Amino acid sequence: MTKTAVYPGSFDPIHLGHVDITQRSASLFDRVIVAVYNRPNKRLMFTSEQRVALAREALQDFPNVEVCLYGDLTVAFARQIGASVLVRGLRVISDFELEYQMALTNNQLDPNIETVCLMTHKDYAFLTSSIVKEITLLGGDASALVPPNVASALRALRESLPDPVDFTPGVSVRD
Repeated sequence: MTKTAVYPGSFDPIHLGHVDITQRSASLFDRVIVAVYNRPNKRLMFTSEQRVALAREALQDFPNVEVCLYGDLTVAFARQIGASVLVRGLRVISDFELEYQMALTNNQLDPNIETVCLMTHKDYAFLTSSIVKEITLLGGDASALVPPNVASALRALRESLPDPVDFTPGVSVRD
């Protein structure tokens, strides 16, 4: 029996912390679906199609990982593709509170889908997509925080924007 896990998120953009959680999930499960949510309640830097393409390229070396777009409830998507596990990453204590609440809610919606939280590697405990976006939009270099293809996309995006960028960070409870 194949054990399928879903790693959901906005991945705007995917960063090295996301790659780490994906790689570790891929060693635990037969199949990992990195599910890019197409309607997050936050300001996006990249379109849904761009986020999927960036994640696919960044994760192409993991043969049991697929990247796809979804827009339903996460548990509904997991049911649809036959997944029994949701993977989440934990960075700091405040992540636990939100992830615990989400896990309980998802369990209420579908008790057959389990949530597994992986502790973020210490090298990425500070890293969020919001930090990557802010560094980029304010003219900094985020290349040490993201896969090479994402660094290229961030540079291209920054070069296409006016200087100075009118940057107001979006409000997000979690990246």
